[in-house]
Amino acid sequence: MNKTRTIVHIDLDAFYCAVEEQFTPELHGKPFAVGGRPEHRGVVSSCSYAARNMGIHSAMPMAQAIRICPDLIILPGHHRKYSRKSKEVMAVLTSFSPQLEQISIDEAFLDVTKITKNSKEIALEIQNKVIEKTGLPCSLGVASNKLVAKIATDIGKASVKTKTYPQAIQIVPAGTEDDFLAPLPLELLWGVGPKTGGKLREIGIHTIGELASWPPNDLVQRLGKTGYDLHRRANGIDNREVVTYREPKSFSQEITFSRDTTDHSLIMKQLNKQSESLEKSLRKSGLKCSTIKLKIRWSDFSVISRQTTLPKPTDEHDTIYRHAMILLEQNWNKKDLIRLIGIGVANFQEPEKQLSLFEKRDYQKLGRLESAIYQVKTKFGADSIFKGNNLSENEKKSADE
Repeated sequence: MNKTRTIVHIDLDAFYCAVEEQFTPELHGKPFAVGGRPEHRGVVSSCSYAARNMGIHSAMPMAQAIRICPDLIILPGHHRKYSRKSKEVMAVLTSFSPQLEQISIDEAFLDVTKITKNSKEIALEIQNKVIEKTGLPCSLGVASNKLVAKIATDIGKASVKTKTYPQAIQIVPAGTEDDFLAPLPLELLWGVGPKTGGKLREIGIHTIGELASWPPNDLVQRLGKTGYDLHRRANGIDNREVVTYREPKSFSQEITFSRDTTDHSLIMKQLNKQSESLEKSLRKSGLKCSTIKLKIRWSDFSVISRQTTLPKPTDEHDTIYRHAMILLEQNWNKKDLIRLIGIGVANFQEPEKQLSLFEKRDYQKLGRLESAIYQVKTKFGADSIFKGNNLSENEKKSADE
């Protein structure tokens, strides 16, 4: 019989704000938020607990946050600092166990099954060492699987009555998963969004416990495979392993304009910049993409997403940009106001490693050429070098002269 696992979910408390307070101690205790400016329709990425106590929360429009708290301090965000501090935290966690799965910049799972201490001792030791080594507060949930550990962290944080960082620890002993989950609202269960939650409430299911005791066959009939999966989760069943490495599924870049726009040149400029950033991400990861996606949010907040499959994988800015422009032309009449525009790339493949004897020499030459072009673009910008057949007729005449 397999030994019961011990999985820890770690969530850094108000991570961005905690990092900002380290570099600017006078922020401590004051209402402040990290995010975009209100005049540019920015939103709150994170906010201090002083701001939260006033009703401000993440994803709130910054203009609304300012109305709630006119003295709110707004910080633009310093993502290099956040990334550096995140790496420090993950290094601390791996000192406890190599089985670490980082799921975001401020969140991770850790499998500590092999540590011969009780769950409370392990959690306290992790929490104390993170604070000691990085100065950052964190909350932890401990359970026999990832699903329950994550919910435990959420419940632990919500149950701590404090006006500052909760630094909660919630333990769910093996065998008590059902009792822990039963009284909780459906929305805390992964996979239950507004649509699914609405369907479940229509038939009288309001808590995770009610979902757990509902006939699984009926759930499958109503929701298909989702019904089966939700029934298992409601009963605290989650056999997923802690994954130490995860291939990226997609890269994306997007921008919300300060004002809704139909400015074609502005939109093309942004798509060009996004394509260049995606090229860098792909080459840094050693990947090529087969799918290009375009996302548009209109002025009425409706969103469309369109994609195209490439004849062969690419990591080139020019190809990404060209196909994004084709998707734009196919789906925009140049009259409808655009609020947000973005490009995504997906369906990754690693570049071919094996070359035929006859291809190798020419391929190596092409590779050196592409590398040189990429370096020029990186240093001087995407528009600094381009193919002659991309010139308009007037530009070609001007070049000849």
